[in-house]
Amino acid sequence: MRRLSCLAALAALLALSDAAASNGDHLARFDGGIGSQPLAAGGAPNNVFDTNPGGRPWVIERLVADVRDDGRVRVVGRGLLLGGGNGIGTAGAQSVRARLYCEGVPHDSDQAVALDAAGDFRIDSFLTPRPPNPCNSPVLLIINLNGAWFAAGIPKH
Repeated sequence: MRRLSCLAALAALLALSDAAASNGDHLARFDGGIGSQPLAAGGAPNNVFDTNPGGRPWVIERLVADVRDDGRVRVVGRGLLLGGGNGIGTAGAQSVRARLYCEGVPHDSDQAVALDAAGDFRIDSFLTPRPPNPCNSPVLLIINLNGAWFAAGIPKH
């Protein structure tokens, strides 16, 4: 039943995103997600701008996000789970928020939400500071309370 409600939320968010696109009041949209891997080639941390990855691999099944020009961010994620370590396949008792980069400048959601046991979450918040319009080269990260990134959004063009 929880998966059904998450799917309904994803469908609703996509409809909102499409409506926002037709009204021209969105800054960025994301459809799909990429889980983090803690190490890049050569053993260096897999940083995105100045944001460190989580200490273990993370996977995400689905991510949809819409950022509006008033700074409102809506994100629906499904299946954000540890992809390694002793807690593999769990949500690791984590809470997350959204971080949007516009030309490398971070803008964080003002609220964090807990991952449920299946790694599902829904963020409906505002970014601070408010991002510029236009938001050039947008990058969306899902970060924990310590600021480590667990997932990234795939830009929808």
